[in-house]
Amino acid sequence: MPNIHFIAIGGNVMHQLAITLAQKGYHVTGSDDEIFEPAYSNLKNAGLLPNELGWFPIKITNNLDAIVVGMHARDDNPELMQAKQLGIPTYSFPEFIFNESKNKIRVVIGGSHGKTTTTAMVMHVLKQANLDFDYLVGAQLNGFPQSVQLTNAPVIVCEGDEYPASALDKRPKFHFLFPNVAVITGIAWDHINVFPTFDIYLQQFSIFIEKIEPGGTLIYNAEDATLKQLVLQQTRKDIQYIPYTLPTHKVDAGITYITMEDTTVPLKVFGNHNLYNLHAAYWVCRKLGVTTEVFLKAIQSFTGASKRLEVILANDSITIFRDFAHAPSKVKATIEAVKTQYPQRHLTAVFELHTYSSLNANFFKEYNGVFEKADSCAVFYAEHALAIKKMPPIDETLLRAGFNQSNLAIFHNKEALLSWLQQQPKINSNLLLMSSGNFDGLDLEALKSNYIPN
Repeated sequence: MPNIHFIAIGGNVMHQLAITLAQKGYHVTGSDDEIFEPAYSNLKNAGLLPNELGWFPIKITNNLDAIVVGMHARDDNPELMQAKQLGIPTYSFPEFIFNESKNKIRVVIGGSHGKTTTTAMVMHVLKQANLDFDYLVGAQLNGFPQSVQLTNAPVIVCEGDEYPASALDKRPKFHFLFPNVAVITGIAWDHINVFPTFDIYLQQFSIFIEKIEPGGTLIYNAEDATLKQLVLQQTRKDIQYIPYTLPTHKVDAGITYITMEDTTVPLKVFGNHNLYNLHAAYWVCRKLGVTTEVFLKAIQSFTGASKRLEVILANDSITIFRDFAHAPSKVKATIEAVKTQYPQRHLTAVFELHTYSSLNANFFKEYNGVFEKADSCAVFYAEHALAIKKMPPIDETLLRAGFNQSNLAIFHNKEALLSWLQQQPKINSNLLLMSSGNFDGLDLEALKSNYIPN
């Protein structure tokens, strides 16, 4: 079996790939200069934790078949320099995934929003249908022990990230996966630190379409104006185009029902953004041979991906949701979903500026109007997050102007935020916490206790 070495094995997806390759029977080694939880325990339990932290060129020998290079490995990494000297093949994470799945049907789900949820929906349905498949997804999902699996399955379902493949290769990850079935859920400018203009960002999706295998399929959201225009400009005649729209549905007593082919079923998820994701997942599953009947039966039990409208407290008075939303389109869609599902409830929405894009003053205006459907709203940022990212202090006048919301509260102290939250309505209300971080370690248990009746 192949001998594979990981440079920066402690990464979120890198360590998961290392574990699944070891499970497949490969001989796996790795190095890193820092390994945090849960990667530390996961690697230790799999017998793959390096004996000591650091980089050790002595580990790089001609016995290796390949080296996988993680996100924080730089050109001057001693192990990488040794590998180049010996001529050992090196791969970024997505390059290696493709290399291992050349003989599989590759499904790659891209888009500025909804990638994880759409991927999770496809995986859920395929599992319920007892179909054999591999996967790569950017979140921990119920029913799946890890976020990466590589076996001898005939199909692999991948979340297609537009972020760079590695520190050494700034091309987006999804450019390396060459899908047979591709999905684009929508396009809204993000990752301003990597794609400084919208045109540059848009170009990445055009290249993604070019990477679809001849005879392949593009499934796309036809109600996203930017995406629709991009597809209309395509000249490829050797692929199939499947547009999708918002499926037929209704909301009754806080439950969303979807109708397909004269069959109506209840869902555990809600919001137009999730219904778009569901429709994309439906067409992927149809391409993989799943019938509408099987799809509808399976999708009823889908509860969502981690931190995607995740309920962390629910009682007769209030529901508290946690969501990963951080890009403008995601924040707006998530707020609208909760308000539409519970129109009679007071909605308090809180958003943390945590990514490079959201903390950039030039990007504030992209959030214009995202809080329109919220009854109370606040923005939070941690000053040390700016320091870590080497960004200047935030001008809150520019921040307020960008969001253009008269009742917007702004906090950079978690205790002040918690105090404000405790003053919000507690009866017949919803609280929505949106962040790709954790609100600087906000004590969620203390927050929840404020809403639990004595």
